[in-house]
Amino acid sequence: MAYRKLGRTNKHRRSMLANLTKALIVNEKIETTETRAKEVRKFVDKIISYGKDGSLVARRKALAFLQNDKVVVKKVFDELAPRYANRNGGYTRILKLAERRGDDALMVVIELVEEDAK
Repeated sequence: MAYRKLGRTNKHRRSMLANLTKALIVNEKIETTETRAKEVRKFVDKIISYGKDGSLVARRKALAFLQNDKVVVKKVFDELAPRYANRNGGYTRILKLAERRGDDALMVVIELVEEDAK
């Protein structure tokens, strides 16, 4: 699987992506650069899929990626997984904003999609 290096070492990149994933799950909306958002989307979708699975193995995989943050994992398994029970992926939305002053990086808002009550 191809991935973006984001100009970071492996440990720094993994930590940054885990922190962005946790922030997105807790706040349900964050502002970041487009490349980071596209990379974080993969991990958020995977973590929510673990939550939908609901097994002990899935919970441990989510804990391992999210740096043993039990509060975030509890939210994924108790709140987000039931919300997206009828949805097969595509849990996030990326909305483009303006370029950032200084380095002209495209800024975006990445947010969790609200599931329609049917």
